[in-house]
Amino acid sequence: MRSFFCLLALPLLLTGCASKSETPTGGQAALESDRPKVALIMKSLANEFFSTMADGANSHHQEHAEQYDLIVNGIKDERDLSRQVGLVDDMVAAGVDAIVIAPADSKALVPSLRKAKEKGIVVVNIDNRLDRDVLQEENVSIPFVGPDNQAGAKKVGDFLATRLKEGDKVAILEGIRTSFNGQQRLAGFNQAMEQAGVDVVSSQSAEWEMSKANTIAASMLSEHPDIKAILAANDSMALGAIAAVKAAGRSDDILIVGFDNISAVQAAIREGKVLATADQYGDQLAVFGIETALQLIEDPSATADDVETPVDLVTAESLAESGTQE
Repeated sequence: MRSFFCLLALPLLLTGCASKSETPTGGQAALESDRPKVALIMKSLANEFFSTMADGANSHHQEHAEQYDLIVNGIKDERDLSRQVGLVDDMVAAGVDAIVIAPADSKALVPSLRKAKEKGIVVVNIDNRLDRDVLQEENVSIPFVGPDNQAGAKKVGDFLATRLKEGDKVAILEGIRTSFNGQQRLAGFNQAMEQAGVDVVSSQSAEWEMSKANTIAASMLSEHPDIKAILAANDSMALGAIAAVKAAGRSDDILIVGFDNISAVQAAIREGKVLATADQYGDQLAVFGIETALQLIEDPSATADDVETPVDLVTAESLAESGTQE
């Protein structure tokens, strides 16, 4: 696997434009130009992580607009798999040169992406890794550009474990269970808790959603009043857990951790409402994928290797040291 740092030495080939709506930007003007046409297809743009991803692509476009065109799409609900499949089909019909996709499901998108590749379209997978077994069944190879989610979650879990003692009880808010990144974050959390001798007494999927996490976390607190911490597989669910903990009057004795480093959770870390999260550099993740896609457009014979991007622990101390602004 190539390191992320190899990307830093590559020539800047990127451009982009982005939007926070489901309506694609770049549109007809992009499709009518002679520049390479790249479609960025994301999950829910209601989630700050993905709107930040779109903003990062847009910022890069402003610096390199003469080099390629970018059409940005997103779905309103991360569970709307049929809509994301439809977006892939739409971009194939539009004749784009590449699709960079953060799939809402690790399995369901593979057949449509195989069809895109059969049309000669470059496909790059970001954020949530496509299922290896399904890729093999479909006889298709698609490079993954993104972080090691299990390692990132273990960093967060290990940090939480320093505030717990052996035998303490915790609960986990999982992402969508058919998403590889959700599975890997769960594995990282469980590994850290097992190594620390901490007991996971409840682990349920809130499907990445804040409101659902609020409801489930409230139920967890009611059923297991002795839990000491909640590990949320993304920051939206961590925000839901904050609300549940506050409603239960337990803000002072329940630790919460998340994953994604959105601005609202940075503020919560500073305020002591969240202990830690993981930063997978959402503002650059689409850019990493686009750069890979443009290399493959320029040289179709190039090997489409996976690219591991960074993921770092974020705490009150690291935020203070970096001077990150809210």
